[in-house]
Amino acid sequence: MKKNNSGQSLFEVVLALGLATLIMVALVALVTSSIRNSGYSRNKTYATRYTQEASEWVRGQRDEGWDVFSTNFIICPTPPHTQCLDALVWGDCGTCDETEYIENLFKREISFSDIEVDSVTVEITTYWTDTQGIHEVRNNTILTDWRNVF
Repeated sequence: MKKNNSGQSLFEVVLALGLATLIMVALVALVTSSIRNSGYSRNKTYATRYTQEASEWVRGQRDEGWDVFSTNFIICPTPPHTQCLDALVWGDCGTCDETEYIENLFKREISFSDIEVDSVTVEITTYWTDTQGIHEVRNNTILTDWRNVF
């Protein structure tokens, strides 16, 4: 009598299914990670652009005249003299609330510190929140009344 050994055992089928499942789970995790990193990179690019845009705007405000410029950062009486900068106009004192977001995701704030007669430290921060938490892009610069240097 001849034995037929051409079939697969139950063990081989379970092993093949387990291996296929493991490969699929790894692929799904890789794709999920790639999508999350892509979203983070996109948001960081936008936040960097918004921060740079505000930095250029505040330099332009300084260049229009130091006297007018300096009144805008001493409006807020307590340090760090923070204003929400959702649009490129001088805002109210304090941090941004839910109605002052850019594209419903980013909030941009400007803070002034080390205020002197002819210089000020400006910090512009753009925040956003995603599934991994709160992220920010920050730009610090010192602006001076460069027209009265000499």
